[in-house]
Amino acid sequence: MPSDKSASDAPVFQFINCRILKNHELQREDLWVRDGKILNPEKLFFEEKKSADVQLDCKGSIIAPGFIDVQINGGFGVDFSQATEEVGAGISLVGQKILSHGVTSFCPTLVTSPPSVYQKVLPQISVRNGGPHGAGILGVHLEGPFISKEKRGAHPEQYLRTYEAGAFQDLLATYGSLDGVRIVTLAPEIGRSSEVIRELCKRGICVSLGHSMANLSQAEEAVRHGATFITHLFNAMLPFHHRDPGIVGLLTSDQIPPGRQVFYGMISDGIHTNPAALRIAHRAHPKGLVLVTDAITAMGLAPGRHTLGQQMVEVHGLNTYIAGTKTLSGSIATMDMCVRHFRDATGCSIETALEAASLHPAQLLKIEDRKGTLDYDSDADFLLLDNSLHVQATYIAGEQVWRNSNFVF
Repeated sequence: MPSDKSASDAPVFQFINCRILKNHELQREDLWVRDGKILNPEKLFFEEKKSADVQLDCKGSIIAPGFIDVQINGGFGVDFSQATEEVGAGISLVGQKILSHGVTSFCPTLVTSPPSVYQKVLPQISVRNGGPHGAGILGVHLEGPFISKEKRGAHPEQYLRTYEAGAFQDLLATYGSLDGVRIVTLAPEIGRSSEVIRELCKRGICVSLGHSMANLSQAEEAVRHGATFITHLFNAMLPFHHRDPGIVGLLTSDQIPPGRQVFYGMISDGIHTNPAALRIAHRAHPKGLVLVTDAITAMGLAPGRHTLGQQMVEVHGLNTYIAGTKTLSGSIATMDMCVRHFRDATGCSIETALEAASLHPAQLLKIEDRKGTLDYDSDADFLLLDNSLHVQATYIAGEQVWRNSNFVF
């Protein structure tokens, strides 16, 4: 709905008969939108002496902020870690398809690859706003190659790297450029990681700890240097041990710097994490939980063989493995599936489940002033959902970009 007119000339849309997620509660009030932003109706009434131009009856729907997926490797036949000339087209296809699953913004994720792949793929991905063409791109998530050989998971060992004499310069030489990069996953126990973490944080890049053998003190040191995220908690890290809980211990650490929050990703697909482990993490640190899909090429496709970067993977039912092994390699879950499973597995409130896919990733990326909430003046990226948390319609900048064909205003 953004226009070239002044905001006061743009039409005002009033969504009625709905419950909106605001201040951590579902509130029975209307949602007002103008020029791509959430509007304060009091200013409209009392300062501009205006009312709505269009009323839309939501038929009792829940209205929630759009979902934000900060770890997605591809989907619908597209693999973001493939060095082709069609990277942009592939990302656009995935961005369009995930609208039906409530994702309005995402971070295309590249798994461990040779430098030639990064240097061909990264220049083809740019940060951009979402719209009818697809979900917005918040920046790239680079998962590897500076990770642990022992906890590499589905990442190919031959492309793993350590820091040599140049440390941060080695990282730059590998990726070619950090333009458009939003998150880097690394293993903090690798030598000279602290200076790399500091340099990434100076550039506004979120550092995530993952695919790692780090003990708790190494993880805490990484947080002191600026790390704020944990990549798919429990997966590809040392298992929790009561004498040294490893990276998992960050959820209840008393060594987190004042004013700093540690967030952690969870693949809530019923495969990667037992429901009991999901409940433990959520109860230990509810405000830090960020739902991610970790979706691969096979999301949205039939079972069979597909790629994940430089490797072949096989999909059997809901499980994805490196071909010929039982090593899990990403998921085929969609974000709305993850939200529903999280709610079912933990018994949490609807508000909590929705915020784990919207507010929390926005806070992680420090964009909660415009994404992840329905606060006044924030971007009008939002969803209409039924009481079972199935997406009925998706809006970006106040414009409907997807609708369930059975849902009629």
